[in-house]
Amino acid sequence: MRSSHPLFLVSSLLLLLNSQAFVQHRIKHQQVSSDINIRLYSAVSEETSPKKKTWYPRRIQEDVNYEKLVESFYLRHILVETRDMAQIALNQYLENTSSRDPFGELAEKISACPASREEGGKIGWVDIGSAQDDAGILPKDVLSQLIPLCPKTGDVHIIESKVAGQVHVIRVEELLIKHNANLLPDEDKELRVGSYSGKNSVISRRKLKGKGVMPQFPTLEKDKKYMIQTNGCQMNVADSERLAGILHHDLNLSPTTKGAEADVVLFNTCSIRDHAEQKLYDMLGPFSARKRNGEELAIVVTGCVAQQEGEELLRRVPEIDVVLGPQYVPFLKNVLESVEWGKQVVATAPMLHMEDNDFSKPMRGGEGVKAFVNVIHGCNEHCTYCVVPATRGMEQSRSMESVLKECLDLTNSGYKEITLIGQNIDAYGRDMTPKRNFAELLDYLNSNLPGQTRIRYVTSHPRYFSDKVIDAVANLDKVCECFHMPFQAGDDEVLKRMRRGYTYDSYMRIINKIREKAPDAAICGDVIVGFPGETEEAFQRTLDLMEEVKFDNLNTFAYSPRPNTEAANWEDQLPEDVKSERLQRVQALATKHGLERSERYVDKVVEVLVEDKNPRNANQVFGRTRQGRQVYFDGELDQLKGEYVDVLVTEARTWSLVGERH
Repeated sequence: MRSSHPLFLVSSLLLLLNSQAFVQHRIKHQQVSSDINIRLYSAVSEETSPKKKTWYPRRIQEDVNYEKLVESFYLRHILVETRDMAQIALNQYLENTSSRDPFGELAEKISACPASREEGGKIGWVDIGSAQDDAGILPKDVLSQLIPLCPKTGDVHIIESKVAGQVHVIRVEELLIKHNANLLPDEDKELRVGSYSGKNSVISRRKLKGKGVMPQFPTLEKDKKYMIQTNGCQMNVADSERLAGILHHDLNLSPTTKGAEADVVLFNTCSIRDHAEQKLYDMLGPFSARKRNGEELAIVVTGCVAQQEGEELLRRVPEIDVVLGPQYVPFLKNVLESVEWGKQVVATAPMLHMEDNDFSKPMRGGEGVKAFVNVIHGCNEHCTYCVVPATRGMEQSRSMESVLKECLDLTNSGYKEITLIGQNIDAYGRDMTPKRNFAELLDYLNSNLPGQTRIRYVTSHPRYFSDKVIDAVANLDKVCECFHMPFQAGDDEVLKRMRRGYTYDSYMRIINKIREKAPDAAICGDVIVGFPGETEEAFQRTLDLMEEVKFDNLNTFAYSPRPNTEAANWEDQLPEDVKSERLQRVQALATKHGLERSERYVDKVVEVLVEDKNPRNANQVFGRTRQGRQVYFDGELDQLKGEYVDVLVTEARTWSLVGERH
């Protein structure tokens, strides 16, 4: 691997052939945007440049003990001779969205490392403790520089070795987390980790009140059954599918919908709505009684209420075995094994995301037609009304390659529609090194997914929404023409107090761009009425915005104070009757607009992806248009499920359409 190796000449030639175009490209765009400069140099200088202190951590590495959590990396690399060549190679990797494995493809073409080049730059697992890879490919000084950078899965760094003529472009494919040492302490103690006040603890069981019995935990064998009760958003649905995959594939349990039959019961909870905690306690009642009567039963509470309440859940309902934050879903098997040893477990501390490619595949729902794929976990926004940052943690983007792999697994299994999900999907990639963006992800998936696959996504944030995403939706054939753009309120002062970061006018500029570039697209949104301090005049601005946009679909909410949010403590809360009256008014207007937007389809032929039968009419099936409108028409599900069917729309309803096969 010396600089005189002939492969360095090949590497140099290939890079120099691209360098002139690269420089011209940079000159062309540097006056328009600094994005390319950020991309080119962030892998080198982002870690050393001074950081402005923020009032909340922005990167998960700031909020965890990285070296304690991470045991090893799985690495690939590209070896070149100079830093300039490494920067050009990095840029080529970032711009290649047509290859399923752009890093491996580039490594095979230009890397001067004979030991890894033929395998796409593969180095393999590297133990952090020894700072040495098993194959001895990387110099030890390179690894010693990589570890303090605290890389996440998908990060790419340029590191120059002390060995002359060796500069490495290193990609972190995966992290191995020391879950046994950190998630489950081997003695009774409490671990407080992170600014989000989460904690991990393992607690010895005590006798239960009533009959004074010790809680009994079932032996997890293949004749045992599990039940998952899921409430909340698409994120919870995706988490439940992963939980089911672990229970079914790893622990050989069978699903049931009957609580009385279940040996393991999981409640995947949502804390967005008011009284979420009390609803959970009500649902737990019958299962707690079984536990007090000495039955062998495992009770697991996960999701946002679990993260929000933590150990308080065990104090309120001591029959619970596990309180599991959403970030610990991949570790369910390990947690249940600890409970078998007579412990209660609370796992709510901040946690690095670990790809679960080596874990069991999710047990998908979606009738085998559509599925959710998470592309970014958490949210950094801290809107004053929202519990998500406290319950879902900081933003952690998945690598584009990992997202593609999951999507390909789905399409290979027959799924036709994939919805990419994230609390703030427009933030995708800003936590990565180098930074990526959501439009790049859409382009990458559109280039590499097969056939007529449909791609949808939720949820956008107007503060970070990019013109590039509008262009992607307008121009990419697999990306459906539907924008979910929550506006929450129409009054600028209310938006400021919500800490949303945009105004009425800036929101409308986005809408106007969408109408111009994608005129047939559906626009959906969310709105909150009755926010603290909202006057009648301010509420009227919400109605004005609705009239100007005319949403295809609108999710409407009356404000309810949520734990650990700023607005919950403000004194200018509105009376419930005022909130209720305003909610009725926005719902009436949303219904009017919904019908208007449906009427534009009448007498038109639309492409419908058939999902299921009409539960109210056995002779009909239903599916959705590319814009997300439900369409009902006569047909046999056995013949049409998962098929694309052209339907002539004959009737418009508020939120759906009726038609006949064309």
